[in-house]
Amino acid sequence: MMGRVKILAAAVVILSLVFYYSYNWVIMEKPVSIKYYDKQIEKLNEQLITAQILANKLDRVYTLFERNLALSEQDSLADDASIPFLNALTHSIDSLGIKLLNIRPKPSSSRLRSIENPYDVEIRCNYRQFGKLLAELEQSSRLITVKEFHVKNGVERLKNSADPELLKTQEIELKISTLTLVKG
Repeated sequence: MMGRVKILAAAVVILSLVFYYSYNWVIMEKPVSIKYYDKQIEKLNEQLITAQILANKLDRVYTLFERNLALSEQDSLADDASIPFLNALTHSIDSLGIKLLNIRPKPSSSRLRSIENPYDVEIRCNYRQFGKLLAELEQSSRLITVKEFHVKNGVERLKNSADPELLKTQEIELKISTLTLVKG
């Protein structure tokens, strides 16, 4: 009986030494080198994607990144109520013949690698003009999301308006936001 215990104890000691040796001299360096190579792969993938964009002459994609990528959170592109965006928005609204009632910038929210600048916009237009405005926002070089829109077309409006021409235009509240990517 005593011999079996000694053999079992010797086996446990030998297996513990083998485990300790393999962990410290074989396995220990691998996670560090894997992390290093993961960072290298990430950098090389960024360079590859940039090279592919330039090689394929995807100017629209390149312009999209160029106009929506800020180097830091203090970059002028990441500022609240970005003047160039507001100028482009009001120009689009004016060119479509839409009446702008109000624009209210909201406080920006910062995420891991992006900054979102929300705006509340109130306009008066018909449905065709509204559709064209949404199409222009989609084709913009800035990343713009339409969070929601609300058409103020209540029953009271129908009762109070006798002129059918006035019923063609609607007051619409838009909640939009621009998204700025921050280089990490």
